[in-house]
Amino acid sequence: MKRSGPLYTLLAGLLLALFMLSLNATTGTGSSSYGGEAPGAAPSSPAKGASKPAPSPSPSKKPSEQPSERPSEQPSKMPPPNADYAGRTDDNTSAVSLSLRDGKAIAYFCDGHDTESWLKGNVEDDGSMRLTGKHGAKLNGRLAGTKIRGTVDIDKETWKFTAAKAVKPSGLYRATTEVRGAKLDGGWIVLADGSQVGILTRDGRPAKAPRLDPDTRTARVDGDVVTARPVTP
Repeated sequence: MKRSGPLYTLLAGLLLALFMLSLNATTGTGSSSYGGEAPGAAPSSPAKGASKPAPSPSPSKKPSEQPSERPSEQPSKMPPPNADYAGRTDDNTSAVSLSLRDGKAIAYFCDGHDTESWLKGNVEDDGSMRLTGKHGAKLNGRLAGTKIRGTVDIDKETWKFTAAKAVKPSGLYRATTEVRGAKLDGGWIVLADGSQVGILTRDGRPAKAPRLDPDTRTARVDGDVVTARPVTP
């Protein structure tokens, strides 16, 4: 019994030595599995199918500025065309004639007896006009197509009228002269049907005008020949 003691001690020492050797071997090979990748090892590739981080968006390019379009040119406004107009008042008692030239207008109102008025003014681009004459006379009208419609105000009386575009010899005529010491001022409106309405003022006294020859534009006054001219602004 006394000899087995040292034998047990020796066996225990051997077992302890074997245990330590196996423990060192185990820790040497397992360090790589706990400490990460071994030095010098290639980096592991990402798993297949793993989403890659989205690239940072590049600054958007500013769209090239388009050249500004030129505004469409507006048609220039033009005054009504040059023309003459003649017609009667709605009550058929008087006549009105107008001559339009380059945005200006001159008009003549006449009843063929003792009431007359010369008026003038501007014509707007829309064809409207407001003409004025002596003693507060007024003509307000508007050109629409080939006709001028409006009103004439003289001595607190108002006449409505329609004047159509005139074709020569229709239109407006005037003669200003002196015959045998008397001052004459005559106005004639020649209408499309050949009829005439006019007044001849002799030294300030109005009376019905003698007939005007449309071809020669002449009239006889006390045996003398008076020549009339077409009226324009």
